[in-house]
Amino acid sequence: MFAQLLAVKPLSSYAIFVAYKDGVQGVVDLQHLAKKGVFRQWDENGLFQKVHISDYGAIAWNDELDICPDSIYLRLCGLTFEEWQSQHQ
Repeated sequence: MFAQLLAVKPLSSYAIFVAYKDGVQGVVDLQHLAKKGVFRQWDENGLFQKVHISDYGAIAWNDELDICPDSIYLRLCGLTFEEWQSQHQ
């Protein structure tokens, strides 16, 4: 894991605010996932608004639906995994 996730908060239009222990934070637009595959669940019973940090540190909505916090971290930093790796060797 790149950095520990400290907070996640739902916003409007399938966006979330995330904050990591190392100070990286920001808003991530997840609209490209909405209404596709398992992410259709977001529209059921207001599930998108129930985003939280799971017991194992993932960005989660329920036991079946989560997103890797590392991928969101890289997105906020504007890096690929390879770029991040070369900076941390």
